[in-house]
Amino acid sequence: MAGAKEELHSKLQEEREGLLSRLSGLSEYDLRRPMTPTGTNLLGLVKHLAGVEYGSLGDAFGRPAPEPLPWFEDGSVWEGADMWARPEESSDWLLGLYRQACAHADRTISELPLDAPGSVAHWPADRRATTLRFLLIRVTAETARHAGHADIIRELIDGKGGPDQNLLDGPGWEAYLARVQAAADAFAPPAERT
Repeated sequence: MAGAKEELHSKLQEEREGLLSRLSGLSEYDLRRPMTPTGTNLLGLVKHLAGVEYGSLGDAFGRPAPEPLPWFEDGSVWEGADMWARPEESSDWLLGLYRQACAHADRTISELPLDAPGSVAHWPADRRATTLRFLLIRVTAETARHAGHADIIRELIDGKGGPDQNLLDGPGWEAYLARVQAAADAFAPPAERT
């Protein structure tokens, strides 16, 4: 039976793979285009999580990224620059950066015990001190949340849902959607019922 660290690490790796799978086979435009009113896009999620991995599972333990991240260096991260890809930031570069950040974090996870002390510089001073356990849980949760966003964004782009997509065929999904809509319609104002 695996220990807590191995279980958490395995879950983080699973969520990383799930996130990256949602980008497979898409054009540069589809990887970059904002799909929600707040601008959420697939490549931005990857760029953001590269910074999370390097920061929380690297910098916090005195293991900085081997190359500076421009949006951290110039402070534009605090203006959302980590949530979208600039034209000069290729998808290959950002995907490679994310994989490098994950490998960097994996080394931290492998080499340190869960109770290893860390410090997150941009957190308030009274909460800055932390542990690998706390940050590993936090990064796993954040990666899972953004992998879920990626599932929805991919579905909006080309209709390909997440891992449950293969449970039903086309007519099965249409029948399922009709049942969900009928349940919602029971609560819709009369003018909005479908």
